[in-house]
Amino acid sequence: MTNTWLQTLSQAESMIPLLGKLGREKAIKVQLAGNTLMADSVTGLMTAFDQHPELDLVQVYQVLEQVLASNNAHTTVELESLIAEADVSSVLASHSQNGSETPVVLYGFGRIGRLLARRMCALGHTTPGMALAAIVVRKACDNDLAKRASLLKYDSVHGIYEGLVKVDEANQSLIINGSPVKIIYASDPAEVDYQAHGIDNALLVDNTGRWRDRDGLSVHLNRPGIERVVLTAPGKEMKNIVFGVNDSDITEDDRIVSAASCTTNAITPILSVLEDKFGIVSGHVETIHAYTNDQNLIDNIHKGDRRGRAAGMNMVMTETGAAKAVSKAIPSLEGKLSGSAIRVPVINVSIAVLSLNLKSETSVEEINQLLKSASNSAELTGQIGYSEEADAVSSDFIGSQQAGILDSLATKVRGNQATLYVWYDNEYGYSCQVVRLMEKLAQVNFMSVELLEEQAA
Repeated sequence: MTNTWLQTLSQAESMIPLLGKLGREKAIKVQLAGNTLMADSVTGLMTAFDQHPELDLVQVYQVLEQVLASNNAHTTVELESLIAEADVSSVLASHSQNGSETPVVLYGFGRIGRLLARRMCALGHTTPGMALAAIVVRKACDNDLAKRASLLKYDSVHGIYEGLVKVDEANQSLIINGSPVKIIYASDPAEVDYQAHGIDNALLVDNTGRWRDRDGLSVHLNRPGIERVVLTAPGKEMKNIVFGVNDSDITEDDRIVSAASCTTNAITPILSVLEDKFGIVSGHVETIHAYTNDQNLIDNIHKGDRRGRAAGMNMVMTETGAAKAVSKAIPSLEGKLSGSAIRVPVINVSIAVLSLNLKSETSVEEINQLLKSASNSAELTGQIGYSEEADAVSSDFIGSQQAGILDSLATKVRGNQATLYVWYDNEYGYSCQVVRLMEKLAQVNFMSVELLEEQAA
């Protein structure tokens, strides 16, 4: 190893305690070009810094010290913008944020619910402005708490959760990395009084998919202690938000919002870049999607007909509303995209094939370079990934944090016709998008509470 490598390694190791304190004591998330700097991995820091060789790591360390010494808390700081400032202390003082945490309630604890919990409670990761307070489920068995803990800790797709999960039967809670999370048993949202559990002004995330419209989800909103509701599915009569594309549409008045679908989140950021650059005349989205829990493992009756056939041994044609839903985030694409889906015998990671007619001619090189630049931008780093691996296959993308990853070697262009292949972890990549939306709503919630307090004063 070279002296430069050893020096960089030493500097990265020295930042771990600082990042840990920033997250643990002040709930500050540090980002570099849109990527979160985690406090649990020297390798992760080395990878992040390797992409930015222009950084002076001594200066980075000094800036982190200044952030820790500031009055800021429960916020996100962009490292590159702070480094560009001549007087970091003055900038931090002028943007001081020190709000309280918004409690989060997960209503449902299936695939997405558990991954949201993993992401929110990951060692070294910080979700500024919010903390997991409770999980609402139906009681499934006598040792339900232990089963919930086990399902969180051990996952056939995503592996063993790198955190401590304990069961507190006396207080009907899970202790996740030292933080108590109340388990509330209820078969209907109208049964729950969250204030009775010490939870107020909470953000509730409905992972059940049982209610998709405003009337159904309003039952949550009308319960004591709930301030806002997020639906982890496409929603009707509400804003469907793809973080990074139309999250700026969120206002203080939005009490119920949808995080759209995994496929919509995977393709919308890439489509937005192409629409801005070339303009899209029309197109078709074909999703080759991993099978999900709503399908039968063995042939049986199912309201979805084909979905009733054995998921583990069939390709199953089905429908998707993802293409149509794109226009809710990009209104200029209204009526321009069609879509269909095929469920395949893969447990996780899907791929979307975008067949597009553009307004102007282009080339493989131009499209790839455009999306590669977007994937490195602070605005879309979390939404667009870029792969140029010759032997890439679906399992390589398990655990990807980006909403969608362009397979650049598969891009096809003929004149103004372009075909793009977009991989996405339809579980974890989508969950990361939901958490980003939750962080945004927690900040909106804090600003709303702060405004009310000022008015009262």
